[in-house]
Amino acid sequence: MKLGSVLRWGAPALAAGLLISAAAYAQDPAAAAAPAPAPTVDKGDVTWMMTSAILVLLMTVPGLALFYGGLVRAKNMLSVLMQVSTIACVMMLVWVVYGYSLAFSGGNAFIGDLSKVFLAGVTTDSLADTFSEGVKIPEFVFIAFQMTFAAITPALIIGGFAERIKFSAAVVFAVLWATFVYFPVAHMVWASNGLIFGWGALDFAGGTVVHINSGVAALVGAIVIGKRVGYGRDILAPHNLPMTLIGAGLLWVGWFGFNAGSNLEANATTTLAVLNTFVATAAAGVAWMLSEWMSKGKPSMLGLASGIVAGLVAITPAAGLSGPMGAIVLGLVAGVVCFIFCTSVKNALGYDDSLDVFGIHGVGGIVGAIGTGIVVAPALGGVGVDDYAMGGQVVTQIKAVLVTIVWTGVVSFILFKIVDVLIGLRVSPEAEQEGLDLVSHGERAYHS
Repeated sequence: MKLGSVLRWGAPALAAGLLISAAAYAQDPAAAAAPAPAPTVDKGDVTWMMTSAILVLLMTVPGLALFYGGLVRAKNMLSVLMQVSTIACVMMLVWVVYGYSLAFSGGNAFIGDLSKVFLAGVTTDSLADTFSEGVKIPEFVFIAFQMTFAAITPALIIGGFAERIKFSAAVVFAVLWATFVYFPVAHMVWASNGLIFGWGALDFAGGTVVHINSGVAALVGAIVIGKRVGYGRDILAPHNLPMTLIGAGLLWVGWFGFNAGSNLEANATTTLAVLNTFVATAAAGVAWMLSEWMSKGKPSMLGLASGIVAGLVAITPAAGLSGPMGAIVLGLVAGVVCFIFCTSVKNALGYDDSLDVFGIHGVGGIVGAIGTGIVVAPALGGVGVDDYAMGGQVVTQIKAVLVTIVWTGVVSFILFKIVDVLIGLRVSPEAEQEGLDLVSHGERAYHS
């Protein structure tokens, strides 16, 4: 048969055959049902999560270390740098030995189990779930990311009783606190079988787990350890405010990994968390500055830096859930409330929280956690919450806040007392007068 005949008669026959086959396929449910796509590991998600983990490390060392270091007196600067850095190092080891297992493995509503102690069963092929169905990331990168949260949270606490705690006591307390407070609270809030997670409480990046948790522990520590020598009588002003602002700036940069990385993948929600971390922080910084300007006649750089951190804290639980306008409102409220608390309420109560950890992280975390229940409202631009009812969500957020406060408050008090009995919490008055840099580490930050 000639080629022209083949094309003339064969093409219509082939087309008819394809149509018949397609019709038969469409009528066959078994054939028509496409297999579910296998979970995929996206290189972009993996790259973003590795970057986020590194950014959160930047928050701790050098960010938090410099922020705290500038706020204390010159004779205690190195002691604060040592406490923050050492606690971060120790917590990374504790995390991979048993912390990750207690926070994210099996267990019950309050704590995980030890099935992944020493990272048992975790390989380069292990995958961790993300919030998006069908998208996975390697478990190792999830472990590394969450490890940085576990490293910075106990380090935040030491600001509440800086300039008077023994170095050994700070490190031992951090390990005990992480074991009996941080890991259980992280499990309750973020594990699929956790108590607070089951209630439907929203905590995108750690408002309860990190900030309320550390803020309450710092308050308890400040009260148990007592006031610094000369508190209320001597000048205990920060020795290097430019260093504090540098630390605040590094915290802000690192916080993009903290907030946006908590989406566990790179998508539109991640970009929302980035934008909210910009605008809520800026709003809180401006709100604190203006509040101080109106009440004291002058705006201070310390106030601006404090407001910036308060805004970062407040937006953390709502970072990927609030619309940008809601984030601005949350930042404005946090800036004003934290300013009032740190300058008026704290003074009225008379306790010595050296670096205002509770006033900024505790109070800012409470404002952010409860406010999250409001700003996630779809009418206010909130996203990602099914069957939303503002009243019910706010009540759920308050329940989560109360459980966190009670858990960390009671357990932290017990742990401080245990450490005090075992090795003592506080240096001697003579050592405190001389400065912890020389007494504890045999070094000076500055040589004249």
